Amino acid sequence: MQRLNVPVSQRLLDAIQASVEGASGSTAQLAQTVSELSRIFTKERDRLRVSYLDNSQLGRAYLQYFLPVNLAKIQLLLNEMPTREEGESFSVLDLGSGPGTGALAALDWWQQQALPYALSVTAVDGSNAALSQARQLWDRYCQAAGVGTARLQAYEGDLEGGAWLEWVKQLGHFDLIIVANCLNEIYADAKDPIEMRSGLVTECVSLLSPHGTVMIVEPALRETSRGLLQVRDRLLQENRCNVYSPCLHENDCPAMINPHDWCHEERIWDPPAVIQEIDEQVGFIKDALKFSYLLLRKDGKTIVERGPDVYRVVSELREMKGEKRAWLCNEQGRQEVGRQDRLASNQNQAFDQWHRGALVQIEKVVHKERGGKVSTLGRIEQDVAVRIIRPA
Repeated sequence: MQRLNVPVSQRLLDAIQASVEGASGSTAQLAQTVSELSRIFTKERDRLRVSYLDNSQLGRAYLQYFLPVNLAKIQLLLNEMPTREEGESFSVLDLGSGPGTGALAALDWWQQQALPYALSVTAVDGSNAALSQARQLWDRYCQAAGVGTARLQAYEGDLEGGAWLEWVKQLGHFDLIIVANCLNEIYADAKDPIEMRSGLVTECVSLLSPHGTVMIVEPALRETSRGLLQVRDRLLQENRCNVYSPCLHENDCPAMINPHDWCHEERIWDPPAVIQEIDEQVGFIKDALKFSYLLLRKDGKTIVERGPDVYRVVSELREMKGEKRAWLCNEQGRQEVGRQDRLASNQNQAFDQWHRGALVQIEKVVHKERGGKVSTLGRIEQDVAVRIIRPA
């Protein structure tokens, strides 16, 4: 699989670096703090109840390491969104913005694309310190880039409260609403967290313009990914919206059948030098962007035309003795599909380039019968046409 050059601009990376210049602490201390923050995000999640962005050392570690990584994830999804309809402006709502993760990703993407409309971003977060940091980064970037047609406004408010929603409703509808790495952190003490989170996303959908998109990004952990899938299923059961991507159907997610399954992305990339330097200190290998996501709309538009012969690859292509296999998902559910090496042909050669997240089309999947039972393993025969509709 080809590595991705995720287009987070050097200008934005420079703005982030400039924001922490003069901060106390050595490189070794920074690496130690990055490692601590990683534990909070993955193994010590109870500590997320206290804002790490209000801690000077943890905040610095987030800005220098996790912010560029999260920016890259959002920009990948910005490029995956459908081509925008004509208009004079593009309005974005960044909920749980932290130091402006979604806002800055949208600004940098908009600037690099040289899009012919003004950009307006509203950031909402419960931390005044984080919003101040977002403003500083936004202004620093706009000054360096000579941007004069992008506007940022901020509102300090707890997402679990209702004040922010009443304030935001006065601003009209949004073309994009970003909820990045925060849905899993709210309503943790609620009797039914999934119901409350689904309610918040429903409000987001109601704030969309007719052809707008809600982008939800979550950590690629089993707990957080399955929580997102539960929200997805509830929204679709209530006909609140449709999934643009990654799903190819509106049925309940088949990954929820087995409690050990979950669905996430893993996109190989070339990290910027600042990430590589910290990785060397910490012992991390951040050579892939891992996350779970949903792009939701209310106009019925989907990433590709759906059909029983169109699938999303939801695992890596596994090389086994004499064959390769991968897990696929579409309206028929999840199934494992393989091709024996001896049956490789010009018609099915695209099979060898399958990778997690790719959208593929298979002319025919064969399920052979053995001992009176039909095998759950699907097979691709030598004369079957296979193609990649859209790589991840």
